[in-house]
Amino acid sequence: MDEVGRGALAGPVSVGVLVVDEATRTAPTGLRDSKLLTPASRDALAPKVRRWALAWAVGHTEPAEIDAIGIIAALRLAGRRALAQLPVRPDVVILDGNHDYLSDPREPSLLDELGELGEQGPVLPCDAPAVTTRIKADMSCAAVAGASVLAKTTRDAMMAERHSAFPQYGWAGNKGYSAPDHLQALAEHGSCEQHRRSWRLPGLAVPAPRVVEASAEALDLGLLEDEALADLTSHTSGGRKA
Repeated sequence: MDEVGRGALAGPVSVGVLVVDEATRTAPTGLRDSKLLTPASRDALAPKVRRWALAWAVGHTEPAEIDAIGIIAALRLAGRRALAQLPVRPDVVILDGNHDYLSDPREPSLLDELGELGEQGPVLPCDAPAVTTRIKADMSCAAVAGASVLAKTTRDAMMAERHSAFPQYGWAGNKGYSAPDHLQALAEHGSCEQHRRSWRLPGLAVPAPRVVEASAEALDLGLLEDEALADLTSHTSGGRKA
């Protein structure tokens, strides 16, 4: 599994998953981390990667959800959504990077280790497969590189489509990242519904207010980070935040 869009100012954060097994043949020629490929190369590789994989999917968490639950929980939600689309259940996930954002942070073993289990709140079930992290896995593992390519091409296509509704931001080219044209557009037009409005967006004198609504899916899965959960508690109890 690999993610794209974590550092973008607008649009979803997306997590790709690609499944292989012992019978999977050699990876398509030229497959590597999507960041090292040109857009044309990624687009040419994507259909080959889809045919090569035993199964694949891309999950997304939208800007309003990112505002509500935080970026780490948003990665977890996107990853869970990707896994839920698969026709098979992986035995293990190789996750690019050194942080396991996919697993439930309130695992029973972790809570037992921390002590005071009863004060940590309910332990929600996690049916995600075992996870192992690997730094620069997209450089050393073809399956992770394939997940990266599929996540990147899928998200890029989404941002190109959303460009038509908000052409002033140049998303067809910058894909929601902090490119000069995007920053200039923010300074001239302000943010829109596709921006992560809880972030301090460059070019805006005052950051937009934090969004405190979360999806029922995020609440049910226990994906809220502590800060977001505190915001929601204040919001739903009638409290007001500065």
